[in-house]
Amino acid sequence: MPEPRQWQKSSFSGGSTNGECVEVAAGLDGRIRVRESDAPDTVLAADRAAWSAFLKAVKAES
Repeated sequence: MPEPRQWQKSSFSGGSTNGECVEVAAGLDGRIRVRESDAPDTVLAADRAAWSAFLKAVKAES
């Protein structure tokens, strides 16, 4: 899996100092990568359509 350009911490992670946050990055192949900062070697990947559908569903639940 190609390495993403730059990881960004979720704004919902706030100022957490305990290392528990979700990070997201766009891969060079256009897929979105998601990982938990305390387990950076475990990375999920989704195409942009799947990522968009996921975000839409999460926002509908909040």
